[in-house]
Amino acid sequence: MATIDTNVGPLTVIANDSGVACLLWDDVAHESNDMADKAAEELKAYFEGNLENFTVPFDFSSGTPFQQKVWKAMLDIPFGELVTYNDIAKKLGSAPRAVGGAVGANPIPVLVPCHRVVGSNGSMTGYSGKGGLETKRKLLDLEGIAV
Repeated sequence: MATIDTNVGPLTVIANDSGVACLLWDDVAHESNDMADKAAEELKAYFEGNLENFTVPFDFSSGTPFQQKVWKAMLDIPFGELVTYNDIAKKLGSAPRAVGGAVGANPIPVLVPCHRVVGSNGSMTGYSGKGGLETKRKLLDLEGIAV
């Protein structure tokens, strides 16, 4: 586990040998490991504007099979672009509301870019991370996306 300070507050990466499992919005001391340290380095580079694509693996085992499909689909959203819940739903043959639930349950925000998912009319419909929509706006601003 590793903690970094960012423009959206302190973030703590929780990882195991399989990959990053969770990102917490806190600065509580946790035991570190190589995977968490690597993810923290990448997050730092992202927040400094020097990284667009994360390379660390992810451990989605905490989610249901459907949630895991949605989280994996979010990994396909390019840096600086937005998709809608409906776009993901169509890709997965599901309903936007179900996708919204899975997006909101994303245990690895920022790294798994749920901030790039918006409502069908382009509106910002929410963000589960600390700070809510204000945090989502900061992340989108960082990526050059005007909403």
